[in-house]
Amino acid sequence: MSAAAVAGIDAMHPAIDVHSHMLCIEWLDLIRTHGGPKFTVAEVADTGKTWIHLDGVRFMFPQPEMFDYDQRLAAMDAAGVAVAVLSLTGPNVYWGDAAVSVQAARVMNASFAQAQRAHPQRFRWLASLPFQYPRQALDELAQAVDEGAVGVMVLSTIAGMPLTDPAFAPVWQEIERRALPVFMHPTVCSCAGMEVFQLTASVAYPSETALAVARMMMDGFFERYPRLALVLAHGGGTLGALLPRLDRCHAAYAEARSRVDAPPSRFVSRLYVDSVLYSDRALADALETFGTDHVLFGSDFPHAIADLDGTLARIGRLRAEVRDRVRGANAVALFDIDLATLPPSTAT
Repeated sequence: MSAAAVAGIDAMHPAIDVHSHMLCIEWLDLIRTHGGPKFTVAEVADTGKTWIHLDGVRFMFPQPEMFDYDQRLAAMDAAGVAVAVLSLTGPNVYWGDAAVSVQAARVMNASFAQAQRAHPQRFRWLASLPFQYPRQALDELAQAVDEGAVGVMVLSTIAGMPLTDPAFAPVWQEIERRALPVFMHPTVCSCAGMEVFQLTASVAYPSETALAVARMMMDGFFERYPRLALVLAHGGGTLGALLPRLDRCHAAYAEARSRVDAPPSRFVSRLYVDSVLYSDRALADALETFGTDHVLFGSDFPHAIADLDGTLARIGRLRAEVRDRVRGANAVALFDIDLATLPPSTAT
Protein backbone atom coordinates (compact mmCIF):
# COMPACT_ATOMS: atom_id res chain seq x y z
CA MET A 1 0.00 0.00 0.00
CA SER A 2 1.52 3.32 -1.04
CA ALA A 3 1.02 6.71 0.57
CA ALA A 4 -0.86 7.75 -2.56
CA ALA A 5 -3.28 4.84 -2.15
CA VAL A 6 -4.36 6.09 1.27
CA ALA A 7 -3.73 9.78 0.96
CA GLY A 8 -5.68 10.68 4.08
CA ILE A 9 -3.53 8.65 6.48
CA ASP A 10 -1.11 10.77 8.51
CA ALA A 11 2.33 9.28 7.95
CA MET A 12 3.75 10.62 11.22
CA HIS A 13 0.76 10.26 13.55
CA PRO A 14 -1.43 7.32 12.48
CA ALA A 15 -5.03 7.26 13.65
CA ILE A 16 -5.90 4.08 15.55
CA ASP A 17 -9.62 3.47 16.12
CA VAL A 18 -10.13 1.46 19.32
CA HIS A 19 -13.94 1.38 19.13
CA SER A 20 -14.80 -0.29 15.84
CA HIS A 21 -17.34 -3.10 15.49
CA MET A 22 -17.72 -6.00 13.07
CA LEU A 23 -19.91 -9.11 12.93
CA CYS A 24 -19.87 -12.43 11.12
CA ILE A 25 -22.76 -14.34 9.57
CA GLU A 26 -22.12 -17.38 11.77
CA TRP A 27 -22.60 -15.29 14.92
CA LEU A 28 -25.83 -13.78 13.59
CA ASP A 29 -27.14 -17.23 12.67
CA LEU A 30 -26.37 -18.49 16.18
CA ILE A 31 -28.25 -15.68 17.90
CA ARG A 32 -31.12 -16.10 15.45
CA THR A 33 -31.35 -19.79 16.38
CA HIS A 34 -30.39 -19.79 20.05
CA GLY A 35 -30.87 -16.26 21.36
CA GLY A 36 -34.51 -16.61 22.34
CA PRO A 37 -36.62 -15.89 24.17
CA LYS A 38 -34.64 -12.85 25.35
CA PHE A 39 -32.93 -12.01 22.04
CA THR A 40 -34.77 -12.43 18.75
CA VAL A 41 -33.89 -11.51 15.18
CA ALA A 42 -36.68 -10.17 12.99
CA GLU A 43 -37.41 -7.68 10.24
CA VAL A 44 -39.02 -4.42 11.36
CA ALA A 45 -41.78 -3.42 8.96
CA ASP A 46 -41.37 0.37 9.20
CA THR A 47 -37.63 0.17 8.46
CA GLY A 48 -37.40 -2.85 6.19
CA LYS A 49 -34.32 -3.83 8.16
CA THR A 50 -33.52 -6.86 10.24
CA TRP A 51 -33.00 -5.94 13.89
CA ILE A 52 -31.91 -7.85 16.96
CA HIS A 53 -34.59 -7.36 19.63
CA LEU A 54 -34.21 -7.52 23.40
CA ASP A 55 -37.44 -8.65 25.06
CA GLY A 56 -39.27 -7.52 21.94
CA VAL A 57 -37.67 -4.05 21.76
CA ARG A 58 -35.31 -3.02 18.94
CA PHE A 59 -31.81 -3.39 20.23
CA MET A 60 -29.23 -3.50 17.43
CA PHE A 61 -29.29 -3.24 13.64
CA PRO A 62 -26.64 -5.47 12.01
CA GLN A 63 -25.99 -3.25 9.01
CA PRO A 64 -24.24 -4.69 5.92
CA GLU A 65 -21.04 -2.74 6.65
CA MET A 66 -20.52 -4.92 9.72
CA PHE A 67 -19.92 -7.99 7.55
CA ASP A 68 -17.84 -6.55 4.70
CA TYR A 69 -14.15 -5.94 5.31
CA ASP A 70 -13.62 -4.36 1.90
CA GLN A 71 -16.19 -1.71 2.82
CA ARG A 72 -14.53 -1.25 6.20
CA LEU A 73 -11.11 -0.71 4.63
CA ALA A 74 -12.57 1.76 2.13
CA ALA A 75 -14.18 3.77 4.95
CA MET A 76 -10.92 3.72 6.93
CA ASP A 77 -8.95 4.86 3.90
CA ALA A 78 -11.37 7.69 3.16
CA ALA A 79 -11.18 8.96 6.75
CA GLY A 80 -7.44 8.44 7.09
CA VAL A 81 -7.63 5.70 9.74
CA ALA A 82 -4.57 3.47 9.78
CA VAL A 83 -5.73 0.72 12.15
CA ALA A 84 -9.06 -0.46 13.55
CA VAL A 85 -9.15 -2.45 16.78
CA LEU A 86 -12.17 -4.66 16.11
CA SER A 87 -14.66 -5.88 18.70
CA LEU A 88 -18.06 -7.55 18.94
CA THR A 89 -20.84 -5.24 20.07
CA GLY A 90 -23.73 -6.25 22.35
CA PRO A 91 -25.20 -8.67 23.14
CA ASN A 92 -21.78 -10.21 22.57
CA VAL A 93 -21.87 -13.92 23.57
CA TYR A 94 -23.69 -13.71 26.91
CA TRP A 95 -26.70 -15.77 25.80
CA GLY A 96 -27.39 -19.42 25.19
CA ASP A 97 -26.08 -22.44 27.06
CA ALA A 98 -22.38 -23.16 27.49
CA ALA A 99 -21.99 -24.86 24.12
CA VAL A 100 -23.74 -22.04 22.23
CA SER A 101 -21.90 -19.25 24.05
CA VAL A 102 -18.56 -20.93 23.42
CA GLN A 103 -19.41 -21.45 19.75
CA ALA A 104 -20.50 -17.82 19.37
CA ALA A 105 -17.22 -16.61 20.87
CA ARG A 106 -15.20 -19.02 18.73
CA VAL A 107 -16.74 -18.06 15.38
CA MET A 108 -16.46 -14.35 16.16
CA ASN A 109 -12.88 -14.50 17.39
CA ALA A 110 -11.91 -16.70 14.46
CA SER A 111 -13.38 -14.19 12.03
CA PHE A 112 -11.35 -11.39 13.61
CA ALA A 113 -8.19 -13.49 13.52
CA GLN A 114 -8.79 -14.19 9.83
CA ALA A 115 -9.29 -10.48 9.13
CA GLN A 116 -5.98 -9.68 10.82
CA ARG A 117 -4.19 -12.41 8.87
CA ALA A 118 -5.62 -11.05 5.63
CA HIS A 119 -4.81 -7.43 6.51
CA PRO A 120 -2.08 -7.50 9.18
CA GLN A 121 -1.29 -3.82 8.76
CA ARG A 122 -4.85 -2.60 9.26
CA PHE A 123 -6.62 -4.69 11.92
CA ARG A 124 -6.15 -5.68 15.55
CA TRP A 125 -8.92 -7.24 17.62
CA LEU A 126 -10.37 -7.86 21.07
CA ALA A 127 -11.43 -11.31 22.21
CA SER A 128 -15.02 -12.00 23.22
CA LEU A 129 -15.28 -14.60 25.98
CA PRO A 130 -18.14 -16.76 27.33
CA PHE A 131 -17.59 -15.06 30.69
CA GLN A 132 -20.66 -16.64 32.28
CA TYR A 133 -18.93 -20.01 31.89
CA PRO A 134 -15.52 -19.25 33.45
CA ARG A 135 -13.75 -22.51 32.64
CA GLN A 136 -14.68 -22.25 28.97
CA ALA A 137 -13.84 -18.53 29.01
CA LEU A 138 -10.29 -19.33 30.11
CA ASP A 139 -9.90 -21.84 27.29
CA GLU A 140 -11.19 -19.34 24.73
CA LEU A 141 -8.94 -16.60 26.10
CA ALA A 142 -5.85 -18.76 25.63
CA GLN A 143 -6.81 -19.66 22.06
CA ALA A 144 -7.71 -16.06 21.17
CA VAL A 145 -4.39 -14.73 22.42
CA ASP A 146 -2.57 -17.42 20.44
CA GLU A 147 -4.47 -16.17 17.37
CA GLY A 148 -3.49 -12.55 17.93
CA ALA A 149 -6.02 -10.87 20.27
CA VAL A 150 -4.55 -7.72 21.83
CA GLY A 151 -7.20 -7.34 24.53
CA VAL A 152 -10.62 -8.44 25.76
CA MET A 153 -14.10 -7.09 25.05
CA VAL A 154 -16.64 -7.10 27.87
CA LEU A 155 -20.09 -5.65 28.41
CA SER A 156 -21.08 -3.72 31.54
CA THR A 157 -23.03 -6.72 32.83
CA ILE A 158 -22.68 -10.39 31.95
CA ALA A 159 -25.92 -12.36 31.64
CA GLY A 160 -27.46 -10.05 34.23
CA MET A 161 -24.53 -10.29 36.67
CA PRO A 162 -22.21 -7.41 37.59
CA LEU A 163 -18.58 -7.59 36.53
CA THR A 164 -17.62 -7.82 40.20
CA ASP A 165 -19.39 -11.15 40.68
CA PRO A 166 -17.00 -13.63 42.36
CA ALA A 167 -17.75 -16.21 39.67
CA PHE A 168 -15.73 -14.16 37.19
CA ALA A 169 -12.62 -13.87 39.38
CA PRO A 170 -10.62 -16.62 37.61
CA VAL A 171 -11.14 -14.92 34.27
CA TRP A 172 -10.15 -11.48 35.57
CA GLN A 173 -7.06 -12.97 37.20
CA GLU A 174 -5.93 -14.53 33.94
CA ILE A 175 -6.63 -11.37 31.94
CA GLU A 176 -4.53 -9.40 34.41
CA ARG A 177 -1.75 -12.00 34.37
CA ARG A 178 -1.56 -11.70 30.60
CA ALA A 179 -1.54 -7.86 30.85
CA LEU A 180 -4.44 -7.55 28.41
CA PRO A 181 -6.40 -4.27 28.29
CA VAL A 182 -10.17 -4.66 28.60
CA PHE A 183 -12.62 -2.58 26.56
CA MET A 184 -15.97 -2.22 28.33
CA HIS A 185 -19.09 -1.38 26.31
CA PRO A 186 -22.42 -0.75 28.05
CA THR A 187 -25.28 -3.14 27.62
CA VAL A 188 -28.97 -2.37 27.86
CA CYS A 189 -30.09 -0.72 31.08
CA SER A 190 -33.18 -2.21 32.71
CA CYS A 191 -34.56 1.23 33.63
CA ALA A 192 -38.21 1.79 32.76
CA GLY A 193 -38.83 4.06 29.81
CA MET A 194 -35.73 3.16 27.82
CA GLU A 195 -37.77 1.23 25.25
CA VAL A 196 -38.89 4.40 23.40
CA PHE A 197 -37.21 7.14 21.36
CA GLN A 198 -33.96 5.12 21.20
CA LEU A 199 -33.22 6.30 24.74
CA THR A 200 -31.10 3.19 25.14
CA ALA A 201 -28.42 4.68 22.89
CA SER A 202 -28.67 8.27 24.09
CA VAL A 203 -29.25 7.92 27.84
CA ALA A 204 -29.12 4.32 29.02
CA TYR A 205 -25.71 3.43 27.63
CA PRO A 206 -23.83 6.35 29.23
CA SER A 207 -25.64 5.75 32.52
CA GLU A 208 -24.97 2.02 32.44
CA THR A 209 -21.24 2.65 32.07
CA ALA A 210 -21.19 4.92 35.12
CA LEU A 211 -23.19 2.42 37.16
CA ALA A 212 -20.90 -0.49 36.30
CA VAL A 213 -17.67 1.38 37.01
CA ALA A 214 -18.96 2.97 40.22
CA ARG A 215 -19.77 -0.50 41.50
CA MET A 216 -16.29 -1.70 40.56
CA MET A 217 -14.71 1.24 42.38
CA MET A 218 -16.67 0.68 45.59
CA ASP A 219 -16.48 -3.12 45.50
CA GLY A 220 -12.68 -3.22 45.53
CA PHE A 221 -12.31 -4.46 41.94
CA PHE A 222 -9.39 -2.17 41.16
CA GLU A 223 -7.62 -3.16 44.37
CA ARG A 224 -8.07 -6.86 43.60
CA TYR A 225 -6.67 -6.39 40.07
CA PRO A 226 -4.14 -3.58 40.46
CA ARG A 227 -2.52 -4.03 37.04
CA LEU A 228 -5.67 -4.34 34.93
CA ALA A 229 -6.38 -1.48 32.50
CA LEU A 230 -10.03 -0.76 31.67
CA VAL A 231 -11.11 1.23 28.60
CA LEU A 232 -14.61 2.75 28.74
CA ALA A 233 -16.73 3.35 25.65
CA HIS A 234 -18.37 6.70 24.86
CA GLY A 235 -15.90 8.80 26.83
CA GLY A 236 -16.80 6.99 30.04
CA GLY A 237 -20.49 7.80 29.73
CA THR A 238 -21.72 9.92 32.63
CA LEU A 239 -18.97 8.75 34.97
CA GLY A 240 -16.86 11.90 34.72
CA ALA A 241 -19.73 14.17 35.70
CA LEU A 242 -20.70 11.89 38.59
CA LEU A 243 -17.26 11.46 40.18
CA PRO A 244 -17.67 14.36 42.67
CA ARG A 245 -21.06 12.99 43.70
CA LEU A 246 -19.63 9.49 44.08
CA ASP A 247 -16.89 10.83 46.34
CA ARG A 248 -19.40 12.83 48.37
CA CYS A 249 -21.64 9.80 48.87
CA HIS A 250 -18.62 7.66 49.72
CA ALA A 251 -17.81 10.11 52.52
CA ALA A 252 -21.41 10.45 53.69
CA TYR A 253 -22.62 6.84 53.75
CA ALA A 254 -20.96 4.01 55.66
CA GLU A 255 -22.40 1.50 53.19
CA ALA A 256 -20.48 3.17 50.37
CA ARG A 257 -17.25 2.68 52.37
CA SER A 258 -18.01 -0.90 53.41
CA ARG A 259 -15.42 -2.47 51.09
CA VAL A 260 -13.04 0.31 50.04
CA ASP A 261 -11.66 3.14 52.16
CA ALA A 262 -10.40 5.15 49.20
CA PRO A 263 -12.82 7.53 47.45
CA PRO A 264 -13.93 6.39 43.98
CA SER A 265 -12.01 9.16 42.20
CA ARG A 266 -8.76 7.59 43.36
CA PHE A 267 -9.22 4.89 40.73
CA VAL A 268 -9.64 7.23 37.76
CA SER A 269 -5.98 6.72 36.91
CA ARG A 270 -6.81 3.08 36.11
CA LEU A 271 -9.32 4.07 33.44
CA TYR A 272 -9.04 4.94 29.77
CA VAL A 273 -11.88 6.31 27.66
CA ASP A 274 -12.56 6.63 23.96
CA SER A 275 -13.45 9.81 22.06
CA VAL A 276 -17.05 8.96 21.01
CA LEU A 277 -18.35 12.24 22.48
CA TYR A 278 -19.75 14.44 19.66
CA SER A 279 -18.52 17.86 20.85
CA ASP A 280 -15.29 19.72 21.54
CA ARG A 281 -16.50 20.53 25.06
CA ALA A 282 -17.22 16.90 25.89
CA LEU A 283 -13.81 15.84 24.55
CA ALA A 284 -12.12 18.56 26.60
CA ASP A 285 -13.96 17.38 29.73
CA ALA A 286 -12.78 13.80 29.14
CA LEU A 287 -9.19 14.96 28.73
CA GLU A 288 -9.41 16.98 31.94
CA THR A 289 -10.99 14.13 33.91
CA PHE A 290 -9.04 11.12 32.66
CA GLY A 291 -5.80 12.71 31.45
CA THR A 292 -4.25 13.28 28.05
CA ASP A 293 -2.53 9.88 28.18
CA HIS A 294 -5.81 8.05 28.83
CA VAL A 295 -8.10 9.23 26.02
CA LEU A 296 -8.11 7.13 22.84
CA PHE A 297 -9.53 7.74 19.39
CA GLY A 298 -12.70 5.68 18.92
CA SER A 299 -15.53 6.05 16.41
CA ASP A 300 -18.27 3.45 17.20
CA PHE A 301 -18.20 2.73 13.47
CA PRO A 302 -20.36 1.67 11.68
CA HIS A 303 -23.36 2.19 13.98
CA ALA A 304 -25.87 4.87 12.99
CA ILE A 305 -24.50 7.29 15.60
CA ALA A 306 -20.87 6.76 14.60
CA ASP A 307 -19.05 9.97 13.72
CA LEU A 308 -15.76 8.95 12.15
CA ASP A 309 -14.94 12.19 10.36
CA GLY A 310 -16.32 14.44 13.10
CA THR A 311 -14.39 12.63 15.82
CA LEU A 312 -11.12 12.95 13.93
CA ALA A 313 -11.85 16.62 13.24
CA ARG A 314 -12.38 17.33 16.94
CA ILE A 315 -9.17 15.53 17.82
CA GLY A 316 -7.42 17.52 15.10
CA ARG A 317 -8.37 20.78 16.83
CA LEU A 318 -6.50 19.83 20.00
CA ARG A 319 -3.03 21.22 20.57
CA ALA A 320 -0.48 19.17 18.66
CA GLU A 321 0.97 17.15 21.54
CA VAL A 322 -2.44 16.09 22.86
CA ARG A 323 -3.82 15.54 19.34
CA ASP A 324 -1.05 13.06 18.51
CA ARG A 325 -1.54 11.13 21.74
CA VAL A 326 -5.29 10.79 21.26
CA ARG A 327 -5.06 9.99 17.53
CA GLY A 328 -2.89 6.96 18.09
CA ALA A 329 0.08 7.22 20.45
CA ASN A 330 -1.99 6.30 23.51
CA ALA A 331 -3.39 3.23 21.73
CA VAL A 332 0.08 2.19 20.59
CA ALA A 333 1.25 2.25 24.19
CA LEU A 334 -1.80 0.58 25.72
CA PHE A 335 -2.22 -2.22 23.17
CA ASP A 336 1.53 -2.60 22.52
CA ILE A 337 1.12 -2.03 18.79
CA ASP A 338 4.32 -2.31 16.79
CA LEU A 339 4.46 0.75 14.53
CA ALA A 340 6.58 -1.20 12.07
CA THR A 341 3.53 -3.35 11.31
CA LEU A 342 1.35 -0.41 10.25
CA PRO A 343 0.81 0.54 6.60
CA PRO A 344 4.01 1.79 4.92
CA SER A 345 2.49 5.26 4.61
CA THR A 346 2.06 5.45 8.40
CA ALA A 347 5.45 4.18 9.54
CA THR A 348 7.36 6.71 11.65
